[in-house]
Amino acid sequence: MTSQVRGVQLARLLGQWHALPGRRRSPDYAALAGAVRGLLADGRLPLGVRLPAERELAQALRISRTTVSAAYRELRESGHLASRRGAGSWTMLPGTHRVASTGLWTPQDDHDMIDLGVAALAAPPELVPAARAAAEDLPRYLGGAGYHPTGIVELREAVAQAYTERGLPTSADQIMVTNGTQHALDLVLRLALAPGAGVLVESPSYPNALAALAARRARITTHGLAADTGWDADLLLGSLRQVRPKLAYLIPDFQNPTGHLMPADLRERLVATAHAVGTDLVVDESFVDLPLDGTVVPPPAAVFDRHSRVVTIGGLSKPFWGGLRIGWVRASAPQVQRLAATRVGVDMASPVLDQLVAVHLLTDAPAIVAARRAQLATQRDALLGALAQRLPDWRVTVPRGGVTLWAELDGPISSALARAAEEVGVRLAPGPRFGLDGTLERFLRLPFTLPAADLVEAVGRIAAVRYDLDRGGRPRWREPAVIA
Repeated sequence: MTSQVRGVQLARLLGQWHALPGRRRSPDYAALAGAVRGLLADGRLPLGVRLPAERELAQALRISRTTVSAAYRELRESGHLASRRGAGSWTMLPGTHRVASTGLWTPQDDHDMIDLGVAALAAPPELVPAARAAAEDLPRYLGGAGYHPTGIVELREAVAQAYTERGLPTSADQIMVTNGTQHALDLVLRLALAPGAGVLVESPSYPNALAALAARRARITTHGLAADTGWDADLLLGSLRQVRPKLAYLIPDFQNPTGHLMPADLRERLVATAHAVGTDLVVDESFVDLPLDGTVVPPPAAVFDRHSRVVTIGGLSKPFWGGLRIGWVRASAPQVQRLAATRVGVDMASPVLDQLVAVHLLTDAPAIVAARRAQLATQRDALLGALAQRLPDWRVTVPRGGVTLWAELDGPISSALARAAEEVGVRLAPGPRFGLDGTLERFLRLPFTLPAADLVEAVGRIAAVRYDLDRGGRPRWREPAVIA
């Protein structure tokens, strides 16, 4: 059954829709249509939802039905509304986007678009030789069924060895290979989190992790990160003691999207507090391999764990390539076995060939990752320089690693800027995408994973439309695509 938003509900979401920038230059129907598009853009109004009837919304907003009819007509013309006589009107996106089966918004191929919505690098040159070597190894596995629920032993040993070298002794029995880090998180949540259970997350946080928690109907409490300093230890630990959530999801290593790095002493106190209050910690290490400027990464949070409270997830998407869907979970051996039992209700195993490719990439990891770090440092500095030159009023804390900047803008314009930027060929991930309640409009995530020339060009285009917003121009509205 299609969900529906009532008139009073939509009126509450719209708020002061008639006070939007540029309002005096636009008739009421255009301002109303623009406000609805704004709700769609920052996720507060879902796609595929039936809007209230024109008369109902007119009564809720205390305006004429003619105004609502004209606004709906403009939304249909811009591709944000589909209507059928006698059945109603549903929210949608323009034809340049489609809804993938996963529920993520996926762009059609557009080679002229500079995509800053996805924080991931292109594949390294070593991937092709690794794939060829993996194909030569494959015959060793062809005599069996090909199902390895916890992963092939070669890859589990390689991942375990990497943890051991970081000061966290780990055996292959403590590793479960998954189809990417997001898959790892989903499996952990299925095992550890009952529907409706309490969860603590950082704010801002990774949008797809928030989506996974929403799918489990989790009751989410947030710990707000300071834009310049990151975690407030007393507030974070105090939240754990007061809320006592079943689980906490944290990204301590070059946090996505802020780039902050949690200090070692806070990691130790965090684990101790989690044990004291009965909270399980899910630690996302997606970016741990990407310190910049010689930054020393503190030991893994699991180093301080003596009671199997910490489950660590990671993968190859960020240091290597997102198209190679290899992730993993590090936990106690009994937890890994329970995860494997949970997994059969989702999928049977990860592809053997992809795992063999991962084995070869991890063998060459020191050289590959060193090149990645040098590349990212150059691109980060190019992005910082362009922002300082073209948008000097924006505040940015230089990240010590990872792949993203978290920029504080000169006004609450993130969603509007993202919509305007897409018209000039730049796709952005606005701040509200990284929160739960439509806030964070003063922030914007900017990855530095594209070539330096593309980043400089993107900032130039963003700066141009930023100044257009001040002039009250009326943008055409589009929706950002996949955020990763």
